[in-house]
Amino acid sequence: MHPAANDLVLVVLACLAVAFPTLIAYNVSPSATFFNQAAAFVGWGGFLLVLATGLGPQARSRSPGALALLGAIVILILAALGASLWQGAPWPLSLSSAGTLLSAMLTVAVGACLSRADQGERAFKAFCIALVVAGVASSAIGLVEVFAPNLTDGDWIAPAAIAGRATGNLRQPNHLSSLLLWSVVAAVWLGEARVIYREIGWMLALLFVEVIVLSASRTGLLGMAALLGWGLFDRRLSRSTRILLLCSPLAYLALWEATALWAHHAQQAFGGEERLSGSGLYVSYSRYKIWWNSLALIAQHPWLGVGFGEFNFAWTLTPFPDRPVAFFDHAHNLMLHLGVELGVPLALLVLGLMGYALMQAGRCALDDGREPGARSTRLFGKVEPGEAPPAGQRVPMQRAAFVMVFMVGVHSLLEYPLWYSYFLLPAAFAFGLGLERPDARDTELAASDQGDVTRPFVLAAMALVLGATLALWDYRSVVLIFDPPANAGPLEKRIADGRRSILFAHHADYAAATVAEHPGKVMKAFRRAPHFLIDARLMMAWAHALDETGETDKARYVAARLKEFHNEQAEEFFAPCTPAEAGALPSVAAAAASAASAASAPAKLPFQCLAPERSYSLKDFR
Repeated sequence: MHPAANDLVLVVLACLAVAFPTLIAYNVSPSATFFNQAAAFVGWGGFLLVLATGLGPQARSRSPGALALLGAIVILILAALGASLWQGAPWPLSLSSAGTLLSAMLTVAVGACLSRADQGERAFKAFCIALVVAGVASSAIGLVEVFAPNLTDGDWIAPAAIAGRATGNLRQPNHLSSLLLWSVVAAVWLGEARVIYREIGWMLALLFVEVIVLSASRTGLLGMAALLGWGLFDRRLSRSTRILLLCSPLAYLALWEATALWAHHAQQAFGGEERLSGSGLYVSYSRYKIWWNSLALIAQHPWLGVGFGEFNFAWTLTPFPDRPVAFFDHAHNLMLHLGVELGVPLALLVLGLMGYALMQAGRCALDDGREPGARSTRLFGKVEPGEAPPAGQRVPMQRAAFVMVFMVGVHSLLEYPLWYSYFLLPAAFAFGLGLERPDARDTELAASDQGDVTRPFVLAAMALVLGATLALWDYRSVVLIFDPPANAGPLEKRIADGRRSILFAHHADYAAATVAEHPGKVMKAFRRAPHFLIDARLMMAWAHALDETGETDKARYVAARLKEFHNEQAEEFFAPCTPAEAGALPSVAAAAASAASAASAPAKLPFQCLAPERSYSLKDFR
């Protein structure tokens, strides 16, 4: 195939892997992001498959940073599987987590081998083009959500999840913000690499910053500081590009003020102003609460943790009178989250390996653009748009990749973007690209019989495509429960079929537990359902089931934990516990009859109105 045609195929596959998953608005219950994530797995499988076919014996990764990062992922995979073996986590959830981590491991390895084989810049170019495509399309969606919300239909353009703020088809402002920050880096790099005119790259970057403003995400504001740092420390960028990056916080503030003025003039809602109000500050206060709760869980389970994927289960069933009222399934901080689930020793090992890998990526970024042993200080000469950089000079690919990894790392200290495949796999790819450099000694190793990495990577990429496709088919069995077609069978049969799902049986268990008139008859459903995400409906059903099966004190304990959330759905559940409001005074005869009745048959309060007689551990509910 002609090189230009081959590059075009690579760009198309990169767009399917990176851009397409972020643009899917249509989803069906029970997951609002499943199609996005499945598309990411399929797309990345195809992208990695084509990239892997060009690798040879000299592409074998040998850097300690890559080995450290891969080792950290291996530990997480073993922890995910161990959670089912020793800590009672359901196998569908453990297998899903292990499969996701294996795909990230493959992506890191291919990225590192591409850089080792001196093919990283070609792959990174396709990757950045896909990010710019994702940024342009997501920016258009964000502009429609804010300026023309009546055009959102839910199938092609998702309505804004928060009025007055751009959320994109990912339906979360912080996710849209992180995606667009990556798009800014990609547009700047493409301009520096002469793939597009620099001026076009700058204009695209300003467009992305404006939509970041419309998202009103604090992640976006922190991203401006990262862009400023990139412009401050990377002296190999052109002077004009460095100035643009140094001015990015000022551009953000100017666009913020301009948007606020427009909102006042047009009498339209601008979510950014609400973020500065009391409600916006409350979200931050909730974040602090979940961090303090996470530290308390670490103190209670310091050595082995609560189990991989068990944060929500442990946090919900642990008494926290001052807990946030939302049902969180993450600590909103990657380090705290790993500490809760893995325990302090293993979490420190994983974080230490990741930190070492990040340090090695930083060293590679500092050396990027130099031949081994060279000490060049300037990267770009004066070339016309559309031309390649002068001979002997390299595009600073690894510095841009490092900035992307750094940005998502900062985001992971406040949220959990890496729990979504459309962020995890791009981050893993950028990380892998940044961990290796070409080495002249590999030519001699390639001549010897060292084996070829192409075949195992190709087979693994094919397995990723196949696995994601099978997951789509498997997901259908639980979709029929929550969104049945006109000719669907009885609910009981659909639930029974869904409970045989390989990866999504917990959704069927949730349905079985929450629709049963007598939850005590379906106690098996509570073996898996609470380990995915416990919410108010499930807690009420679980409490009733425990009471019906004679474990009334446990039911009181679950009800006590539910009461800490102050959830509106539970108001009716706790209504019998609320004293009747004072009304007209009863007659003497009625009062006497009431007293006599109370004396002969003392009133019995429902179980949810009484405090549990003892405390329980997580093991008591597994």
